[in-house]
Amino acid sequence: MNYNNLLIEINNRTAVVTINRPDKLNALNKKTLEELDDLFSKLKFNDEVGVVILTGAGEKAFVAGADINELNQLNAITGIEFAEFGQSVFNKIENLGKPVIAAVNGFALGGGCELAMACHFRVASENAKFGQPEVNLGILPGYGGTQRLSRIVGIGLATELILTGDMIDSSEAYRIKLVNHVYTQNELLTKAKEIADKINSKGGFAVQMSVKGITASDELSEKDGLSYEASLFGLCCGTNDFKEGTSAFLEKRKPNFTGK
Repeated sequence: MNYNNLLIEINNRTAVVTINRPDKLNALNKKTLEELDDLFSKLKFNDEVGVVILTGAGEKAFVAGADINELNQLNAITGIEFAEFGQSVFNKIENLGKPVIAAVNGFALGGGCELAMACHFRVASENAKFGQPEVNLGILPGYGGTQRLSRIVGIGLATELILTGDMIDSSEAYRIKLVNHVYTQNELLTKAKEIADKINSKGGFAVQMSVKGITASDELSEKDGLSYEASLFGLCCGTNDFKEGTSAFLEKRKPNFTGK
């Protein structure tokens, strides 16, 4: 697929994916969702990519929301299809099996906030704004907002944000643990890449198994989660990276991981 609304750059095992509709504040239309769906299907099996950074073009917006022109055409039946398609794309990002970092460089509202939350963690610029303002349009978050926001910040805060439709700035997002770090606009992508480089320096298979275990924790009971964790731990123990990592520690040298 040729991408009209996405830019992709791969360096040092990090893929930087940029949603590129700055004239529309990078709003998510169906075409952009289809491109994200196709791209993340390919990134999943790209052995040259260990970490993905997702950001938006320009300095105003990460993703300012869904395309209101498309929303306005929905009815009770097509609305379900609309939500389910967006959810499936965001689930693909969450379940990529590789860490995905959202570098939020401005407005992350509605579908944009939901997209950021589908990533494994978020860093933000000082001018970032977050919110789920769907109630102002007579709808509710449909791309996972009612589910992921409460898991990240707690039910009480999530309920208030969704029911009031209020926007919060980056400092408040950091306070409630919606984002991990806040940087200046100029620093944001550089800092995100530094985090990605640090992750890529670790055992690649162990990183992927860690992401799988953490992602599954939302869906499994503690008992089943611990059992799943043990199975992932066992898989890691059968890798060359495990032998290399433990040998390097004992020999007091830097490990040379291969991801196998």
